Amino acid sequence: MIEVLFGESEAASMKTAKSKIVIGSVSGPTSVFMAGKKKPPQKPFTGWIEGTAQDVICLGLMLDIGDIKEPVDGGYRKNLIYSMYAQDQWEQDNKWNNEMKKMGGFYIDELLRLKQFLDAGEVIRIWYSDAPYSRCGFYHLCQILKNYENEIRAVKLPEYVVLEKSIISYRNWGDVAAEEFASFLPYEKRLSKEEVRMYAILWCDLVEDNSPLRSVINGKVLGVPEDFYDFQIWKKLTEKPVKEARLIGDMIGYSQISIGDWWYAKRIEYYIQHKKIRIVEDSANKYARMICIAED
Repeated sequence: MIEVLFGESEAASMKTAKSKIVIGSVSGPTSVFMAGKKKPPQKPFTGWIEGTAQDVICLGLMLDIGDIKEPVDGGYRKNLIYSMYAQDQWEQDNKWNNEMKKMGGFYIDELLRLKQFLDAGEVIRIWYSDAPYSRCGFYHLCQILKNYENEIRAVKLPEYVVLEKSIISYRNWGDVAAEEFASFLPYEKRLSKEEVRMYAILWCDLVEDNSPLRSVINGKVLGVPEDFYDFQIWKKLTEKPVKEARLIGDMIGYSQISIGDWWYAKRIEYYIQHKKIRIVEDSANKYARMICIAED
């Protein structure tokens, strides 16, 4: 069974789940609603996913952002991924920078590795969620899978899981610890050829629209303008200086929207360049900068 995921952290957790090795404590859900408890409930061990780490494919192509008419295996997508990961957020050395430059190429290699598994007739299991990057990755993958006869299964992350005395909610598979993945296997379903073609058509519609950003609105993936999430910045940023990392953390924690911190960092930088946001105290580590709304 080949497992396909669309984010780096969730793929790493799946590799651990497939390796049958415990490497850390249970953690991960974005929020826990508890009944009279101060600590999150201890989640029972639910078993491991059969197979090995080599069976895990990570397609972290960030297809919710940027031009998707450009080939995913071309220079545009590689440069976009690099620009998101390497925004000088931290003091970097050449070795770190070179590793970031390889990330786009790594995902292309993963796509080629997936096609080798498909040619070998392997069963494919897709783990996706309503996070924009995941839904877009899922639709794009179905565009590829419609040309194959392999058995395709999918596990969609539920919005929340009810435990005995608590409710755990999730944003994306990155919130799920390796020890928990097996508990979601009951949500697995086999995709028919018609369903795969339907999702492939949805991807073609998104490509035709080719908005600069894609978001999940009322359960549907829609193209939106680049400033779609910027209201979050203006809801939290005031004339009182705040550390950029704190501002981004507050936005992510408050909204529970599954958008990476790097996207907000990119938009903050945009408004700094356009003199809408002012740097009060600069730093080589951009996340350590003190910023506020610029005076009119």
